[in-house]
Amino acid sequence: MFVTPAYAQAAGSAGAGAAFAQFIPLILIFAIMYFLMIRPQQKRVKQHKEMVSALKKGDQVITQGGIIGKVSSVRDDELEVEIATGVRVRVVRSTVSQVISRTEPVAANG
Repeated sequence: MFVTPAYAQAAGSAGAGAAFAQFIPLILIFAIMYFLMIRPQQKRVKQHKEMVSALKKGDQVITQGGIIGKVSSVRDDELEVEIATGVRVRVVRSTVSQVISRTEPVAANG
């Protein structure tokens, strides 16, 4: 009926290890989520920023709205895209989703 002091001490010391063991699955789930979801998304965002910052006149692009055109001028935060002969629209730089073809700089003859 009575619990001896030896049994009481043994049960108390195992509680700290068991509490840590309960957090191990939570830590593993976070690690898996980081490597499967968060890290690839960060890489995609970084690639998009690099692509958008490298846009120049003559590049053929697709916007998020599905408009395909050729960049006719580049400003700070917006582009002027020619979608047909004589038809130009202004789009925000970040709405460009893909670059179809890039223009290569002309090499100087010399």
